[in-house]
Amino acid sequence: MPYTAPVEDIRFSLEDVVAMDGLKTTGAFDELSRDLTAQILEEAGKFTADILGPLNRSGDQEGCTLKDGAVTTPKGFSDAYARMVEGGWQGLAAPAEHGGMGLPRALGVALQEMMQAANMAFGLCPMLTQGGIEALLAHGDEHQNSVYLPKLISGEWSCTMNLTEPQAGSDVGALRTKAEPNGDGSWSITGQKIYITWGEHDCTENVIHTVLARTPDGVPGTKGISLFLVPKFFVNEDGSLGDRNAVKAIGLEEKLGIHGSPTCTMDYAGAKGWLIGEEFDGMKLMFTMMNSARLNVGMQGVGVGHRAYQRALAYAQDRTQGRDLDGDYPAAIINHPDVRRMLMVMKAKLEAARHICLATAVAADYGLHFELEEDRKAAKWREDLLTPMAKAWGTDLGVDAASLGVQIHGGMGFIEESGAPQQYRDARIAPIYEGTNGIQAIDLVGRKLSMDGGMPMKRLIEEMRETVEDLETSSNEELPLIARRLAPAVDQLERTVAWLTDKKRDPEERLAGAYPFLTLASEVTGGYYMAIGAVAAQRRLKNKEGDPGFADSKVALARYYADSVLPKAAGHAAEVMGAADAMLDFPDEYLA
Repeated sequence: MPYTAPVEDIRFSLEDVVAMDGLKTTGAFDELSRDLTAQILEEAGKFTADILGPLNRSGDQEGCTLKDGAVTTPKGFSDAYARMVEGGWQGLAAPAEHGGMGLPRALGVALQEMMQAANMAFGLCPMLTQGGIEALLAHGDEHQNSVYLPKLISGEWSCTMNLTEPQAGSDVGALRTKAEPNGDGSWSITGQKIYITWGEHDCTENVIHTVLARTPDGVPGTKGISLFLVPKFFVNEDGSLGDRNAVKAIGLEEKLGIHGSPTCTMDYAGAKGWLIGEEFDGMKLMFTMMNSARLNVGMQGVGVGHRAYQRALAYAQDRTQGRDLDGDYPAAIINHPDVRRMLMVMKAKLEAARHICLATAVAADYGLHFELEEDRKAAKWREDLLTPMAKAWGTDLGVDAASLGVQIHGGMGFIEESGAPQQYRDARIAPIYEGTNGIQAIDLVGRKLSMDGGMPMKRLIEEMRETVEDLETSSNEELPLIARRLAPAVDQLERTVAWLTDKKRDPEERLAGAYPFLTLASEVTGGYYMAIGAVAAQRRLKNKEGDPGFADSKVALARYYADSVLPKAAGHAAEVMGAADAMLDFPDEYLA
């Protein structure tokens, strides 16, 4: 089944829910308009559906090969990549002064949804390059930005992120890769990195590696780590490519999914690299890339989940089985209540997660472009608060939706020919990489709730309560019903935040409740954005703007989300505050 980009849904989220148009007030996006947004999304939808989508299954079946240090990607990938470069898609959200389109990051994240949905294995390459672009924009020196940025922004070169080693996964401070000064401003990098996505491939003429390594004076742990730029090929003064650097792929992983994406073991045998930023600031600099990746991976979950939804919906409409409640036989399975429930859960939660991801991106744009420092700080705090929700909840939902897609297909869902298993296999990695979802939960509870004395979460809850008031006073009979569900869910969120941030609280209790709290916060925040969408849709109906059926569908979906998801807030809150003792007191031997 071909992929169709949900252009209207994405436009609604950008324009009516997260209000991307407001970025024009910063003066940074003078050309931004609804017409331009529509044009960009339409063309992105065509590119991803027509060029990337058809390669998804064939790429999964063919996979990648490694021979003599060179990786060959599946048939059609290099041509599709060339089309991406031709269209300028890599530079959509990059500054115009470096060759990009100069559009908001939020549009770039929307593009990520389409790319990842159409072909996740392919989409991982431009996703990681985007992180490298952001790292160099924030921390690169003049030479690095003049030589490497234009090629990365055009997509002619790609970028990787080299953190993981066999003994240093999430514990990055345990890495052993070394960097020795060469005396000429360059460094000699020696060590091995594993799980390097698109570390070697045949789609670009050069690959730029960002590598974490420890210098001779680097202390143990993360404080002694620095970040280096290591090109596959050296760049001559005239911009042409020179000799091959001493870095190569020595292994290619055989994975559960994303077979079209080369996941490499990279060997650095005294490869020449250059320091990015200051020595010992490696982790701080790498987090620029990491946070970019976390947001994009969250949207990756939404994209793959929505692809699974499209496939499951088409199957449910076509597959006949049994008798429906009206007595029709045989009946399309979409008419069976439990199948309908699964489809609606997929649709509603994925839309809520899309809103969270795009709201995070808009906050990131404001954090860069607001005129006043105070406003930039507030926007940055909102971005930081939402990022673990976007990453963890978005990827959890991607797996959940793909699993429900298999379930809706029934026995055929377990057969590769149906296409449903690939979404499930591909989606499963996303809750693991770029910081496991458990780490995201710890980050949310351990760091993000306490930012600025807890003000970012307090402000978010205040905005939720304002939206509840808007719902309660609406003339649309559905909106007050949404308010009845959202209001107590917000109360549960606020009480749980107070419990977690109590200074007398045992740290183990907070950690034990971190994951259910992330789920609680994400589901309530998702409900808040769904409610904003319902209010906006009601405004459309009142003003007779656009398709009334589309607006009605947004109100109805928000109502379903409120009735099916928000009541679970009480259960999540109870788990956060009540399950810690039983878990922590459970003897290890009882786990045997």
